[in-house]
Amino acid sequence: MRALGHRMLDDMIDYVADIRDRPVWQPMSPATRQSFRSALPHAPTDLAEVYRDFSELVVPYATGNVHPGFMGWVHGGGTVVGMLAEMLAAGLNANLGGRDHAPIEIERQVVDWTRQLFGFPVCASGIFVTGTSMANLMAVLVARRAELGASVRSAGLGEEGRRLRAYTSKAAHGCIAKAMDICGLGSDALGCIAVDAAHRVDVGELRTAIARDRAAGLHPFLVVASAGTVDIGAIDDLAAVAELCRAEGLWFHVDGAFGALAMLSAELAPKLAGIELADSIALDFHKWGQVPYDAGFLLVRDGTKHRDAFASPAAYLRRETRGLAAGAEWPCDLGPDLSRGFRALKTWFTLRTFGTDALGAVIARSCELARHLESRVRAEPELELLAPVNLNIVCFRYRADDADALNGEIVADIHESGLAAPSTTMLDGRLAIRAAIVNHRTGTSDIDRLIAAVLMFGRRRAAGLTPLIEIEAPPLAL
Repeated sequence: MRALGHRMLDDMIDYVADIRDRPVWQPMSPATRQSFRSALPHAPTDLAEVYRDFSELVVPYATGNVHPGFMGWVHGGGTVVGMLAEMLAAGLNANLGGRDHAPIEIERQVVDWTRQLFGFPVCASGIFVTGTSMANLMAVLVARRAELGASVRSAGLGEEGRRLRAYTSKAAHGCIAKAMDICGLGSDALGCIAVDAAHRVDVGELRTAIARDRAAGLHPFLVVASAGTVDIGAIDDLAAVAELCRAEGLWFHVDGAFGALAMLSAELAPKLAGIELADSIALDFHKWGQVPYDAGFLLVRDGTKHRDAFASPAAYLRRETRGLAAGAEWPCDLGPDLSRGFRALKTWFTLRTFGTDALGAVIARSCELARHLESRVRAEPELELLAPVNLNIVCFRYRADDADALNGEIVADIHESGLAAPSTTMLDGRLAIRAAIVNHRTGTSDIDRLIAAVLMFGRRRAAGLTPLIEIEAPPLAL
């Protein structure tokens, strides 16, 4: 077991070290896919054989976000430091739902570091979750409880709750509407406000919508601003939204899935002016923070309001003054989970090993690379830019008569070639190639390779030719 474990570790370090020699992504063959359709394994299998299957059937067909050519979605690249921390966390096998043990103190320390990063008061609270989708849902629940009082947790929404209204921009992530749905308010209770030319929420339209709903007898209670929209990375005018929320008595939440961590960069932090005024912030350390999946996070300004939304005393969760069950506040008081993994350790290792200055420099570098990609797009007559470049996301496409269909094919061709992995999105009714530069391994050569691939496949598709490129990734050596 020890020898095979060392081999696994060496192989995965080699995988990361040699990632440029592999395709970004490749499709599974029917035979490979069929190998995952076996019956329940009643008999034991030798671990070496299981690992061989992992090496041959899983590794070559992974998502690809470790690769510097992965730019399709906002996925962090992870680090070997984080990978090792994940191994250590699995060895401890700690449940961070509560009780008195050191892993809880690690999470509390990262919560405090995050509080300091965003300038929140000492009474703030925070908790690790799967990702920002869950953090946004929890923020809506905290805001709902703060607005309706304790009875909402026992008696339900009631008539007053059914009149609640929340607001976000039309460019916001779809998980906001899903959060409204899941928490019982309904997605129709979310007003989607128009954006301006910079794709930021139109604060004037937001003010008008709030006034209109109040006049109709509805009850506005929440505004969700975006710090890095999903399509193009736009940042709402957070200071203006904060001012409006204070004037109207509304909960001010920021969806900062990836963009909130721009606070780590002295160059980019001014773009987030006003985020320190938020009532809550959702973010992912597994994106720009380069922590391995998953490491989402919710930060709440008023820890008491956070606790009020989730704490649920039970005899089997009795708090003692001594022993393992000691401690007044447990993480299970701040979210829906009692069983929780040790997500904080890989974040703690990452922050301590690299330091926030280096992580901030990586974030600023990804934005610099986006500007390089923008300049390459502008320099190519066959390409056109479809949106302003705010942070690290560039939306562009190949010019053609039937541009939507052709660019969709181009992206699929690039994926199957293994050369790069952009994604697509729709902007003003037009399909765009979307490159989100998040991975710390990405460099100018990877940007240039993406441009070359778009031009190559675009020309072939425009000429009616079907690309025929096959790249096979070798399995890990065993």
